[in-house]
Amino acid sequence: MPAREVQLDDLIGRRVLDPEDCSVGRIEEVLAEIQDGECLVREYHLGAYAVLERFAAFSIGRTILRLLPHKRTWRAYRARWDQLDLSDAERPRLRCALDDLEKLRV
Repeated sequence: MPAREVQLDDLIGRRVLDPEDCSVGRIEEVLAEIQDGECLVREYHLGAYAVLERFAAFSIGRTILRLLPHKRTWRAYRARWDQLDLSDAERPRLRCALDDLEKLRV
């Protein structure tokens, strides 16, 4: 598969669909690293709960998460770079079943 460049600004907030056209959640965070002078995406964090994940390291973040109503219904997933199809960056899709994604824990 050839390397491809996509603007992160175009991805953040985009809704991701699974193979059955059900919404998995929005792309909330992208983890990348610099390797040989290039920025390579390693994983994407998806779902409403993922946006709060970055605050969980702080005590205030944990407190907010505990106070949120219905937090059990909130979802967050970690998708490896190869589990997301970005051939149409406006409509990202999973290349795998939702059950194949790792759930994020905060």
